[in-house]
Amino acid sequence: MDKHQYTRFCFLSICIGSIALVFAISRCSISLFDYSLQKLEFSFSESELRRSFYNAGGDENRVVDSRDVVSQQILYVRSSNATSKPEKKNKKKLNRRRMVEVGLTKARASIREAASSNRNATLFSVDLPNTQVYRNPSALFQSYLEMEKRFKVYVYEEGEPPLVHDGPCKSVYAVEGRFIMEMEKSRTKFRTYDPDQAHVYLLPFSVTLLVKYLYEGNSDAGPLRTFASDYIRLISSNHPFWNRTSGADHFMLACHDWGPLTSKANEDLFKKSIRVMCNANSSEGFNPAKDATLPEISLFGGEVDRKLRLTKTLMASPRPHLAFFAGGVHGPIRPILLDHWKQRDPDMPVFEYLPKHLNYYDFMRSSKFCFCPSGYEVASPRLIEAIYSECIPVILSVNFVLPFSDILRWETFSVQVDVSEIPRLKEILMSISDEKYESLKRNLRYVRRHFELNDPPKRYDAFHMILHSIWLRRLNMRLT
Repeated sequence: MDKHQYTRFCFLSICIGSIALVFAISRCSISLFDYSLQKLEFSFSESELRRSFYNAGGDENRVVDSRDVVSQQILYVRSSNATSKPEKKNKKKLNRRRMVEVGLTKARASIREAASSNRNATLFSVDLPNTQVYRNPSALFQSYLEMEKRFKVYVYEEGEPPLVHDGPCKSVYAVEGRFIMEMEKSRTKFRTYDPDQAHVYLLPFSVTLLVKYLYEGNSDAGPLRTFASDYIRLISSNHPFWNRTSGADHFMLACHDWGPLTSKANEDLFKKSIRVMCNANSSEGFNPAKDATLPEISLFGGEVDRKLRLTKTLMASPRPHLAFFAGGVHGPIRPILLDHWKQRDPDMPVFEYLPKHLNYYDFMRSSKFCFCPSGYEVASPRLIEAIYSECIPVILSVNFVLPFSDILRWETFSVQVDVSEIPRLKEILMSISDEKYESLKRNLRYVRRHFELNDPPKRYDAFHMILHSIWLRRLNMRLT
């Protein structure tokens, strides 16, 4: 390269370098200005930032540079997101919870109005044609409509089968599993997946399966209580709903005799939550103001025994026997019954255990009355079997809160006899006139639908009546 070429190369290099330097300075200035805007957005309020972009004369009406406008818009959005978004989310939740309580207030008002009015029976004659068996058919009709319109149950998803989200559907405790199964189905309109819209929360563990897997062969009931306690600890750690009400708007389901024992795992579960149990013994902590009785419905094979299905043959079955009982000697009441009546009177066949060549349901179908004494615990599937067989239940029990007794008048389709009157059982039953007996039987046939488990469920059947019992307990609560 000669001297002339070298001089030209140096000149071009200087020019290019100068241009690059000017461009770099320009870019840095723009970046610095952008950075300044960003710092202003987070350092000053919107009003201060707006004033900083106006001229010294304070003319806030002049048109400003587009960069100023965009900066103000960004600031407004960011400040809204920073302060209002969580507030909006919390406000939305509070509004949903508030609407739940507002809806319940409206439901209470409409039910009270229906209960106190002399509503024409034709308004509910299709749904409740036999008004005699209800305490207040008008109130029940309105309450049921409100339940169908509003009631939502949230089912906790924590836990795994078989202890949770499962239950027996083919045993003496079948009602427990069938209810859990129906609530787990997405098709039921009563289930909600939004806990903020729920009226009650289901603890979906099965006490019957807890006994099967944690107790049998172990002879220690401690694991049952431990599981229930741990489950409540789990859901109360993952969700705010249990702690918000100390479990008052939560419910558990148990048909096994050890339902009360399991519920003692947590003091709030025992004293505050809604316990829906077959073993509804008021002397053992069952509180009908907050707890609900679960009818014990035996479904071996998943269906009602064919002899108990409602047919013309069943309705026309002759009833040569006055009364009937067969069962094991356990508990305080059955020994008294057997001591006075075991094979003492051919009109009232009473057995400790039925001989194998005789059929239990045949005796129920051929008897006018069926003795339903409590055993070790107050509940027994015999009560519902008597209803199915149209054998008037003779209830021999102490402290037993009967299923759906807050709406049903049990005296219109059953006979309740004090334990002290067991020696006079035949005299008491013989004093019931034919007209009274036919009325009891007619009403018994009618209420059967309230104790049937259907697949899919039907209006006013056992599933819906259990749900309505829970609905009524929730209506009794006023949560702040």
